[in-house]
Amino acid sequence: MEHSFERVNHILEALPYITKYSGKTVVIKYGGAAMAKADLKESFAKDIVLLKYVGIHPIIVHGGGPEINSLLDTLKIPTEFVHGHRVTNAETMDVVEMVLTGKVNKQIVSMINTQGGKAVGLSGKDGNLAVASKTKIEVDVEGKSGELIDVGLVGKIDKIDPTVILSLQEKGFIPVISPVAESEKGESLNINADTFAGELAGALKAEKLILLTDTSGILIGGKLVTGLNRALVKDYIKKGDITGGMIPKVECCLSAIDQGVRRTHIIDGRVPHSILIEIFTDQGIGSLIE
Repeated sequence: MEHSFERVNHILEALPYITKYSGKTVVIKYGGAAMAKADLKESFAKDIVLLKYVGIHPIIVHGGGPEINSLLDTLKIPTEFVHGHRVTNAETMDVVEMVLTGKVNKQIVSMINTQGGKAVGLSGKDGNLAVASKTKIEVDVEGKSGELIDVGLVGKIDKIDPTVILSLQEKGFIPVISPVAESEKGESLNINADTFAGELAGALKAEKLILLTDTSGILIGGKLVTGLNRALVKDYIKKGDITGGMIPKVECCLSAIDQGVRRTHIIDGRVPHSILIEIFTDQGIGSLIE
């Protein structure tokens, strides 16, 4: 009986958050271990379906780097990275688009539908959702910054038209989006999934942007920090406390906030049901930037 009371208390704890976020949009970047382990994939799909059933509108933007690497290896196509960005020629781009949009996207759609949701898969090319342009990566050379490196068919988003997303939401569907966009010249471009999610959240003025990662959040001196704002984030970057792959994630969050997203979260996708813990509990999980 005591265990039953505990369960009821957990449900009651969620009630004010369900009320607060019902009807709101939450953009979730799905990647890392949460995409690789069977138990985490199942818990993720259940989380997404539950969000939809309580009136929240989840939108999924996913990665797929390991699957891309695997097929490139099979096809004996060499892979090169510059500051975490995949150098993408036409041959590599064909593989990227085939894996992300043709395979991984449909697996996620099927996974959510199996749990009782109504997911629809698309890419940034569908309905002119995302228009992008080629970008170059700035790198440090011999201690000096500013050299721009051409990494091929890698893009930055110039414009988001969320019409297709809004139409799907109105009909009760859950959009699942692969981060491939098209340039005005008709080129397919590979977009960083975190960046894509942030730009989409900004265009939709989403209530939340949630980035699933393989860390517990932002660690400063080995300790998890939360309740961050722009000034604190910039200070931590300047001091070298936030480094490497975490920098583009926090910058993505700051950009989303600048565009009207109310709250952004970097959370641990290795924890089962981490999305529900973040949205529906008082304590939450991971790092909050607002």
